[in-house]
Amino acid sequence: MAETRELIIIGAGPAGLSAALYGKRAGLDTLVLEQGTTGGQVNNTSEIENYPGILHSGGAEIGEKMRDHALKFGAEIRRSDSNKVEIRDGRKFIVTPKGDIEAKAVIVATGSHFRHLGCDGEAEHIGQGVSFCAVCDGMFYEGYEIAVVGGGNTAVEEADYLTKFASKVYIIHRRNEFRAVQAVVDRALANPKIVPVYDSVVEKIEGVGMVESITLRNVKTNETSQLPVAGVFMFVGQSPESDCVKGVVDTDSNGWIITDEKMQTSVPGIFAAGDVRKKFLRQVITAASDGAIAAMAASDYIRSL
Repeated sequence: MAETRELIIIGAGPAGLSAALYGKRAGLDTLVLEQGTTGGQVNNTSEIENYPGILHSGGAEIGEKMRDHALKFGAEIRRSDSNKVEIRDGRKFIVTPKGDIEAKAVIVATGSHFRHLGCDGEAEHIGQGVSFCAVCDGMFYEGYEIAVVGGGNTAVEEADYLTKFASKVYIIHRRNEFRAVQAVVDRALANPKIVPVYDSVVEKIEGVGMVESITLRNVKTNETSQLPVAGVFMFVGQSPESDCVKGVVDTDSNGWIITDEKMQTSVPGIFAAGDVRKKFLRQVITAASDGAIAAMAASDYIRSL
């Protein structure tokens, strides 16, 4: 017989942990399934200074506090390496490596991952000079020149962080100005170690074993040039981790889960929260907000059964 829980949350990032906290406070039997480290992608964020009430903190520290808060209220967090949502005769099941678990309501808070650029040489050099995590790998580039690809908040913020290690950080962006908020851009451009490279895209990543250089193409002149660097950090957008509900709930063409204002998906009793959801802004604060709303909506749904 399958294990049965009232509320199952898939994912223990800010959205999932917030949902766990609010779920337990609503009196629900709450289980969180996480295949990685609790805290999610916030663990890979070097510094957070835009979460209200916290002037400055490391991402991992915030993730740890969120986990401890959820545990304090009695939420159970369980490691589960793969999870799949299935509907059987109108009942909701989570298929896990250790057996199926039935839930009255499910919150999908699986987040997103950074996209690959897709240029020549990228795949071959992942782990050998190509990285998607500044906090994880920045220390390996002490004294080296490196490149960051992207122009949004994450790219510019992480470039600024990487100057703690690298001697020079080139920010490669296909437009003539960064898309990041002005405060972030101003701080980065004031850093003498940062060199912006506008109107350019990475065509190829080269190196025998480790990365040695990248080929750039200017999108306005179509001219190419070589830039010697020891590492390339990719921050060129995100893709949703929504495979666990693929074919079960409605998504857009890119896989982002579609919800209403109560985080309800197209299937009653299945909710989505945080970065996996189709939304305007993906930040720690919006993920936490989504989680709280999803948990309260799930509570209402369960009480109505």
